[in-house]
Amino acid sequence: MSDFVVGVLLHFQGPGGIYGPSCQAVTELAVAELNATGGILGRPVRAELLDAGQPTPQLRHRLGAALDAGRLHGLTGWHTSAVRHAVVPLVQRRVPYVYPAAYEGAETRPGLYVTGEVPSAQLFPAIERLRTAAGARRWFVVGDDYAWPRGTYAALAPQLAGLGAGFAGARFLPERGASDAQLAATLDEVERSGAEGVLLLMVGQNGVRFNRLFARRGLHERVVRLSTLMEENMLMGSGAGATANLYSTGGWFRSLATAEALDLVGRYTAHHGLHAPAIGAAAEACYEGILALRTIVERAGSAAVAATDRSVDGLSYEGPRGHVRFRGNHAEQRLYLARADGFDFEPLATL
Repeated sequence: MSDFVVGVLLHFQGPGGIYGPSCQAVTELAVAELNATGGILGRPVRAELLDAGQPTPQLRHRLGAALDAGRLHGLTGWHTSAVRHAVVPLVQRRVPYVYPAAYEGAETRPGLYVTGEVPSAQLFPAIERLRTAAGARRWFVVGDDYAWPRGTYAALAPQLAGLGAGFAGARFLPERGASDAQLAATLDEVERSGAEGVLLLMVGQNGVRFNRLFARRGLHERVVRLSTLMEENMLMGSGAGATANLYSTGGWFRSLATAEALDLVGRYTAHHGLHAPAIGAAAEACYEGILALRTIVERAGSAAVAATDRSVDGLSYEGPRGHVRFRGNHAEQRLYLARADGFDFEPLATL
């Protein structure tokens, strides 16, 4: 019987490369678990890894060739919205595509199913809590310059007025990495704005560099930071001294004391050993994407996009995030606010 091949788009270079090793490791675990429980539609599962960090023309060429050859039967993996927008025209209506990363929202294209968090559910309630707990009413947005940060900023701006909060300014920096001078100028703007909080919408190593310079200025002692992509590998890269007053919000943290979260960490460690790359939120999202893809295809009884589109609404499953249910093509799940504590997170509240 031929394999069911899942294309897995992961960043192995560029700012998002910090997530790559743990995302690959958790993908290997997910594939092993699927194959131990019947695969997908009774077929063994195999992952074909594609580097989402390579230049867009090369990525489109390699993915297009794999699709044209009929080599892929589904697509998932943690990657940025910029990559998603680049590949959707190639993938749409050909294979089901599960996008598991937090993103800017409003994705409705056929064959695309979203398990990641969206700003209205993820950031709005987190900012409301930090306004009350930390007095953060004026926020400065620092983001990479592409669809997710800009779309998130645009979605949140009209909502914050109802909280008695608002944006004091925004700066979007090159996605492939800002220069030290650009980061320094951005920090100057943050200081001049009088912001009490920074909404940090930067990927991987970009966020790490920002955290280090932010702390070097002493801003971490008086200005709150809130991020949606700040995960455990980024904490280690930033250094414990750079993570004071740093908060993150999302559907999963390694330190969650839920049975589902503990179970994933235990299975991951058993599969790869104690010295495996640290599993963080981006890696868990990769696992979530593969699990959701299997669930959608199995319910549809086919990997044909027409069938998966018909069957996804109302689908539910149990995974590392607990109970997940699709409303239309978007998954809904529990979300949390957590505070950085050294190299890990302390969950504070369910949002």
